[in-house]
Amino acid sequence: MLIGIDLGTTNSAVAVWREGGAELVPNALGEFLTPSAVSIDRDGMAYVGRAALERLPTHPAETVTSFKRMMGTDRTVRLGKKHDYRAEDLSSLVLTSLRDDVAHAFGEVPTEAVITVPAYFNDKQRKATRRAGELAGLKVRRLINEPTAAALAFGLQDRGDREPFLVFDLGGGTFDVSVVEMFEGIVEVRASAGDNRLGGDDFNHALVTLARPRLDAEQVLESLPADRREALLTVAAERTRRALSTAQEAEFSVTIGDVIYSARIAADEFEQAAEPLLKRLRDPVIRALRDCAIDAAELSEIVLVGGATRMPAVRRALTRMFGRFPDSSVHPDHAVALGAAVQAGLLARDAGLEEIRITDVAPFTLGVDVAEVDRFGQMHQGLFSPIIERNVPVPVSRQHIYSTVSDNQEKVQLGIYQGEARLVKDNVKLGQLEVPVPRRPRGEVAVEVRFSYDSSGLLEVDVSVPDSGITRNLVIVDEEDRQDAKEFEKRRQSLAKLKFHPREDAENVTLMARAQRCYEGFTGLAREEIGHWIMHFDSALQRQDPREISMAREELRANLDRLEAHSPL
Repeated sequence: MLIGIDLGTTNSAVAVWREGGAELVPNALGEFLTPSAVSIDRDGMAYVGRAALERLPTHPAETVTSFKRMMGTDRTVRLGKKHDYRAEDLSSLVLTSLRDDVAHAFGEVPTEAVITVPAYFNDKQRKATRRAGELAGLKVRRLINEPTAAALAFGLQDRGDREPFLVFDLGGGTFDVSVVEMFEGIVEVRASAGDNRLGGDDFNHALVTLARPRLDAEQVLESLPADRREALLTVAAERTRRALSTAQEAEFSVTIGDVIYSARIAADEFEQAAEPLLKRLRDPVIRALRDCAIDAAELSEIVLVGGATRMPAVRRALTRMFGRFPDSSVHPDHAVALGAAVQAGLLARDAGLEEIRITDVAPFTLGVDVAEVDRFGQMHQGLFSPIIERNVPVPVSRQHIYSTVSDNQEKVQLGIYQGEARLVKDNVKLGQLEVPVPRRPRGEVAVEVRFSYDSSGLLEVDVSVPDSGITRNLVIVDEEDRQDAKEFEKRRQSLAKLKFHPREDAENVTLMARAQRCYEGFTGLAREEIGHWIMHFDSALQRQDPREISMAREELRANLDRLEAHSPL
């Protein structure tokens, strides 16, 4: 079974293509969005999704979110019994949860997946995402760029031809834009650009910076452990940012001990504080339009995708940028997963999708490091020489010819890089090749370098020296991918040893985590009352009577709903 997955920074979702349409699959709580959150306690019990997110304020040292931003790096997070987890490990747990949701819904365990990635993810980040899928027991048939997936969901609403439109995808941790055109059943991505360090998380940080000095709690905050302090402020910022999407002002509040510290934040103050972030939205848009030689006035639509596009400040910035209102007809949180399911349907050769074809582009420039001599005879090393330019349609193959730079040079070392900077030290190194050359005066020996890049993001490098007939070949493989099958299986088994609550307990586990969060978020009589509710619910769980548990669960949920309905926000 082949499924489509939107592996997001804040939320993830899974969809399938069946009976001629893309269909979202609910999780154990009946929700279509599963928070990209993981919590592992000291007993090795793992919580994924809503239950993990509810544990963030109460167990910050055991809980992690936004780990997608670490994808493709060596950074780790220590959780549970002092085990270190990489972003791909944590992502695999989210993917496993989504896979199990599909298995529960259709009675068949999925074995293959299409997984979405930000268009501006580099090679290392894409390979790490692929490994996350494999760690979850899924064969990753295709990685598809998020705005491309969203364009599929948007374009297939009526399956008509569409003039070039721009997909503006601002999620929790990343920002992508793509210019897309649809004609005669072809979905053509004309250009992509983005910023992997810009998303809702950054707007939350701007809110924290704005509100923290007003809380009159600096001394108390500084006395808390750093992870506890960060969790309290992050949760408060996320709650406040959401409230400011529909109100002119909101309360930024944190509870420490028995005291509630709060500050009133106005929408215009937040927009002013976020102005540097709003300005950063402009450059990727300009770059994408410039690369495909399209003027903003030629765009038929500006399509909004990603939960962070709900912010009025973002929509106003876009309206000013384009001189018109953006299109919000697609669900910002669902479009990417639905588009991934469409791609899954294409790969499965569904009869209803036979006429659809997708063309994508290389999101980054690919090239090698070279040395050049200036007009004064001085050698400049570590310069980037592009071979495949960004936003060239893929698959693509390009060749450049270089020559030796020193007399009697015996070999040529080629560093292979991805990026846009003039100096290779500012780009991402993907690999290195060395080839021997005949000893001759500089400039007399030619070296032919060919890059071939396919739609799955696989780069193959061929180097040949015509004078000697020597050739070298390199398929770019991340170091992590070089580990043998036994090592990879050992790593997968280590993750499999984590304990998970039975799926049927997900509702109880999540509700208990919510109740414990509320206990810490209230004071006085309210806190005492919550404590009694928790004790009653825990007692029902201990007796294992399904009917009694169901009644206690509904009672606890109703009580918490009633309590939180009186929020000052």
